Amino acid sequence: MPKNFKSMLIRSEHNPLFRPEDFPYGAAEQVFNPGQVMTPDGRTILLLSVTMRNEKFARCHVAESRDGIHFDIHEKPLFEVDETRRFGDLDFHPIDCRVTWFPEDNCYYIMRPANSGWGCCALLYRTTDFLSAEPVEIIALPHNRVPCLFPEKINGEYVRLDRPYSLSAPYEKSWAHIWISRSPDLIHWGEYRPLLQRDFMAWNNLKIGPTVPIKTEKGWLEIIHGVQNTFTGFRYSLGALLLDLENPEKIIGRMNRYLLTPETEYEHLGVIPEVVFATGAIADFKTRELRIYYGGADTTTNLATGNLDEIIDGCLKGI
Repeated sequence: MPKNFKSMLIRSEHNPLFRPEDFPYGAAEQVFNPGQVMTPDGRTILLLSVTMRNEKFARCHVAESRDGIHFDIHEKPLFEVDETRRFGDLDFHPIDCRVTWFPEDNCYYIMRPANSGWGCCALLYRTTDFLSAEPVEIIALPHNRVPCLFPEKINGEYVRLDRPYSLSAPYEKSWAHIWISRSPDLIHWGEYRPLLQRDFMAWNNLKIGPTVPIKTEKGWLEIIHGVQNTFTGFRYSLGALLLDLENPEKIIGRMNRYLLTPETEYEHLGVIPEVVFATGAIADFKTRELRIYYGGADTTTNLATGNLDEIIDGCLKGI
């Protein structure tokens, strides 16, 4: 890394937090891309995407921690293949959960992709305890795999970010940009507006995708992933932008350089090499620390931390 480039995120010395061989309930191939949220009583909850050896589809296990480093994994999956559920044969291969604590409704909302022969749509669930999750509805048509819900209503409406795209064209022509939309009830979505186009820098020249926004004093902090098409394949990195608190359709700041890009062995090597991928982040407003739990090479779960104010300032300065 060039000497004049100072990364705003520091990888935890405990990485990887989870490797496949650390999974306590059987032989796993992947433990990756966790949904993440902080509970009102201070627990860190991760929704781990887990693929077991010799199984075709993934499952989702809850992991919880008091210190954000040492986790206990629930043995019973929160999500797994189950064709008796409301969504039938759409509800399988649960990965990449986006989790939002919504105090106004006193519950957690989980948005996640549903991969099937019908294409990749988006599902909405709610839970209060992470012991079970109630299915709500299909909330996005194919192809859309990354809806992320804001943690409060804005001007009386639910608001989300997502990334619709086309699979009938190569990624360069798939329109893989971020949009924003609104809903009165979490089921019927409209008022669609484009928010951010891919390819504003080289590290996201192929596609981009959102995570669950974080409310800060200066705006909604939004961590994004970006994909670069390189000579040797795709490379996934993380970046950041800041949205106006009252009108989140307005971008008030954006970092041009990435926050995190593959640099370690556990990010270079795995099921899908050259990947750092996050579905959200957790802000500690007392310590001003931002924690990002992310998947490394679609194989491991890791942690990187940074100073919340430094990242917000980086967005406002456009560094």
